[in-house]
Amino acid sequence: MRPDPIQRIDTAFFWEACARGEFVAQKCEPCNKLWHPPRPMCPDCHSLEKSVATLSGNAKVLSWVRQVRPASYGFQESPIVILVELEEGLRMVSNWIGETLPQIGDDVKVEFAPTSGGKAVPVFKKVSA
Repeated sequence: MRPDPIQRIDTAFFWEACARGEFVAQKCEPCNKLWHPPRPMCPDCHSLEKSVATLSGNAKVLSWVRQVRPASYGFQESPIVILVELEEGLRMVSNWIGETLPQIGDDVKVEFAPTSGGKAVPVFKKVSA
């Protein structure tokens, strides 16, 4: 079973949204920049005025890798790690779920995988043609 995410003051909103099945990111109020991973201030204008924006969850696979040995903690076999670019322009590292291996350029959609402690983490699955 997947281990629980490590929650911090700046990331709690993200993990709480995931547990509700919502996919979100931080948004800077003055400059409208979206960013992930969460942090205290905007990476562009350094403003502390931020809000939470709901994301579409639609993305494209940019890259992927699979650790061969040993299996990652909490998994029978190592998960496939992917880098995706979201429709909104953000890039995110996550896991691939599905029967086949990912291909660069695959259209994917976010889903939420349960963790051992009853929380949820975002993972991506190929969009059916």
